[in-house]
Order: sequence, then C-alpha cells, then structure tokens
Amino acid sequence: MLLVYTHKITPRVTYTFKHICKRILGIEVRFTSKVEDFIAHDSLKMSYAKQPLSNELFVQSNTLLFENGLSDVTLNVQQWEHTKGFFATGERSDLPFDIFAASFYLLSRYEEYLPHVKDEYGRFLASESLAYKQKFLNQPVVDIWAYKLKDVLAKRFPDYKFPVRNYKVQPVIDVPMAYYFKHKGLLRIIGGTLNDLRRFKLKQLYFRYLVLFGFKRDPYDTFRWVIRKQNNYNFKFMVLFLIGDYSTYDKNINTNKKEFVSLIKSVADYCDVGIKASYLALDDVAILKKEKLKMETITHTDLKAVRHSFSKLNLPISYRNLVELEINQDYSMGYIDTLGFRAGTCTPFQFYDLDYEVQTPLQINPYQCLDYALLKYNSELDKTEHLQKIIREVKAVNGTFIPVFHNYAFSDLDRWKGYRSLFNLILESSE
Repeated sequence: MLLVYTHKITPRVTYTFKHICKRILGIEVRFTSKVEDFIAHDSLKMSYAKQPLSNELFVQSNTLLFENGLSDVTLNVQQWEHTKGFFATGERSDLPFDIFAASFYLLSRYEEYLPHVKDEYGRFLASESLAYKQKFLNQPVVDIWAYKLKDVLAKRFPDYKFPVRNYKVQPVIDVPMAYYFKHKGLLRIIGGTLNDLRRFKLKQLYFRYLVLFGFKRDPYDTFRWVIRKQNNYNFKFMVLFLIGDYSTYDKNINTNKKEFVSLIKSVADYCDVGIKASYLALDDVAILKKEKLKMETITHTDLKAVRHSFSKLNLPISYRNLVELEINQDYSMGYIDTLGFRAGTCTPFQFYDLDYEVQTPLQINPYQCLDYALLKYNSELDKTEHLQKIIREVKAVNGTFIPVFHNYAFSDLDRWKGYRSLFNLILESSE
C-alpha cells in the first residue's frame, strides 16, 4: 500500500491518486496529514505538498487539487522525454511535473466547463482541446505519467513487487438503425421508395425490394457476423441499441415491432447490451428514463450502459442525468472525427462533478477510435496504419482499447469496405 502525506486531503486529491495508483498501477493508496503516521509507515510512501518533509519521495503540488470550482488555470505544456507535461515543479520534486494536477485537469474535463466553440450539434471539438493544440492527443498521457511515477517508486522501493495489468479490448457496437430497409412500416417504405425514384436511385430501389421480398439480407443486418465474432472471444462486446422514439435525429425501428425486440434479445444472449440514448434524451432526463425502462423490460435486467446519440456530451448535465437514473457505465467520451484520448487516459475512470466537487459512481469508458474517424484516411492501408498506431499506444501502458463501430460498418456498402478487417485487427490485438 502507498501512503501519501499531504497537507490537506481533498476530494480532488483522493480521486486523482486513486485513478493513477489503484486503477492504473494496481496499488492501494491511503492518505494522511499526520507526520508521525507518515514516518511510521514502512512500505511505499511519498509526500504531495509544497515542500518535502525530509528526504522522502516528493512531488511538489500545484494548487489545483486544493481548490474548489473553476479558476483561471495557467497551462505551460513542455516536452518530457517522449511525451508532454504541464504544471512544472521545482528542483526538489522527484517528478518534473505535477502529474496529479495535470491528470485531474484532463480526467475531470476541466476545459469542457470553460467557454469554448461548439459544433452544430453542440459538441466539444477536438480542435478546442489542450491535447490537440499541444499535440499529445495521440498519447494516453495520464497512463504514461503513472508509469513514470511507478519507475520513481521502484527506484526508492526496489523490493516492492508491483502488480501487472494486461492490455484489454472492449469493443462497442453502436446500433442507431438495426435495418436499412426492413421492418420500417408501410409509410416509411412508401416514403423510401418515392425518395429513390425522385433521386433516380434505381439500383437502391431494386436492392430495397430484393431485401423486402426476402431475396437479399438487409445491408445493416450484420448481427450474425457480430455474434460469430463474439463467440471467438472471452471478453464481451457491448452492443448499444437506439430505442428512442422516431424523430428528425433518430430513425431506428419501432420497439413495438416484435422482430426488433427479438433481435435485441438474441444479441443479449451473447453480448452485453445497453442503449444509445436518443438525441432528445440528452437534455431530458424523463425521456432518458423512459428509454432505460423500455430496454430493461426487453432484457429483464438492469441497464448496464449508455452511449449518447451523436457522441454529444453537455457536461456536467449529461452525466448527472445518468447518475440520477443509476446508470453506471458510459461510452460517450471520445471524438467523432479524430482518433485519440479525449480525457488523456485509456483506463476507465469515474466521473468527477466539478460543480459539486464529488466523485460519482458513473464509470466513463473512454473510446479512442470511432469508425467515422477512420473515413478521413483514403486507403485501407492508411486506415490500418493509424489504427495500429493508436493500438500500440494503448498496449504500451497495458490499457483498455475501446473502439466504437456501427453495425452498418460491417456491411458490404462501398463506404465501409474493409471495416470487417479493421475490426478483426482490433480483436486479434488482444491475443
């Protein structure tokens, strides 16, 4: 166990140290403000304060973890060997940067509470982030910093045996529309037919009716392939279905259709399932609650996880709504058009509410790759190279790689050619 001496034990201090020490390094951590307890401890120990007590392992603290609310934070990002760091420390510190304050800044999404430019859907843009501007978005810096702390601890305490964590893959299948042509209802079939005719999409019209009459499989119906893949691996895929009402933004199948309910149940026999919260549920907890109850009625189990439609997050409201409904897993933390580490980590972490200064039970599972982000790379070779790069970054710190692929990315549609191979590459990286 690591004992940390600090002049003031705050919620921010305990939250950040527990993520770095327990979640990443696998070390139990305890805190004290009593010098005599610190001196008496005969195992791993360090101090986190403005000045060291003596010649112990010492990291000089920034003020961030001892503040409340938001303040004007001065950030000076500097090169640190093969990575970056900020919140520089003094000469007596065993680390050149306060990795705890820097980690808290990234994990709490401090910058997303500050004024920033949003896109047309109200989303925080990758280009607005410190990591993007300072060119460390492609690294899980929090995990890298944690391993630097481990190196310093190992030098001070050479007899201590550190736990070893293993690289993991947690695939997420996002299902905004289970079928492209089937089970849409008469009005939507007529509307789709007229739309094809108006736009002279005769090939699509032909294909539409081959599917409707049962001669062809619906292009979005890739669930048998997904289940076959699931059966080859011990870890569970997370499949998130959109079951919200039809709207301008969301156009899935009606949950009154027994075929759709049957699909969800059959997938749930093999994979973990959750919901893709509809666009209208993002800011309306009553709609979100309705969707939660609908899924629980279908699966006869408590809802495991949520991902927000359009990957939209409005912090802290979006996450507070999940906490209020006792939904404990989220898969919305990432960027839709850019590979990388939005929160600076590839280790699932708890949501810290900066307004209330409290750690919540909600676990955020940050994804590093959305299938859409790979579309910007023209060739399959380019896609593969960029995917392998991000996998290598996660493997280097034995983290959790979380890709988000839509069910239609496994179809034969031209836009998604080669995506089955990319998904296979991800799965094989765990072997």
